[in-house]
Amino acid sequence: MTTSSQFLAADGDGYEALMGRWSKRLAPLFIDFTGITTAESVLDVGCGTGSLTFALASNPRIHAVQGVDLSPVYVEYASQQSRDSRTRFRVADACALPFPDESFDHSLSLLVFQFIPNVEQAIRELKRVTRLAGTAGAATWNTQDLAIHRMFYEAAAEFNPRARELRAAACARPMSRADGLAKAWRDFGMTKVSVDSLSIPMDYASFDDFWSPLTGRDGPYADYYASLDTDRKARLRERLQAVYCSGGSDGPRSYPAAAWAVKGNVA
Repeated sequence: MTTSSQFLAADGDGYEALMGRWSKRLAPLFIDFTGITTAESVLDVGCGTGSLTFALASNPRIHAVQGVDLSPVYVEYASQQSRDSRTRFRVADACALPFPDESFDHSLSLLVFQFIPNVEQAIRELKRVTRLAGTAGAATWNTQDLAIHRMFYEAAAEFNPRARELRAAACARPMSRADGLAKAWRDFGMTKVSVDSLSIPMDYASFDDFWSPLTGRDGPYADYYASLDTDRKARLRERLQAVYCSGGSDGPRSYPAAAWAVKGNVA
């Protein structure tokens, strides 16, 4: 059976620790990039725990924001966090959105498209539900330069060649590259297509703050970690701790994180 997502999703708090805290930082930059300042309705595809939905709703000139995600767990978590009547969340497949054509002024997706196997169908759906001349946009991590991605898989590759293959595959995905995003948007006939890089810091209080989310139940790192035997899990932790501390003491660290963002007008 084909799945519409390759992202391991199990726990809202786990996702927040792994990625939600960084999505909160990235979402305002992404919104600024899209230029969306007013709208009757905006769709957030792959809303996760709601970072982009809530950031959009912080603008009183956006009257309604609909977040959808394939994970019932994340949708429930986001719904519980919502205190704004303008936000709605529901379970839905990015490749088969349950909305009529041209339902939204604008449609966006944050940190999702690189995990969708049939991403062409997801883009087609994003465009379909957006009104003519509306903005369709997406942002995905630049995995080639994402520090935590490189640190994790390079440490694992020292004793497991599969980790090197996984990192190479992630970096090669068209949706993780500026040229891939721009080509996809143009191939689907969108106009005024532009791409930019968005950067945030990922700040950690300690190695445990860095390590624990990677070994939980959410995301690609946890998925890989669960596949290891006990010895390899211990070796990965030891090696990553050495990289994190870099010969110094444990404590706060900050790593750069960059995402590619694309936008275009639906024509």
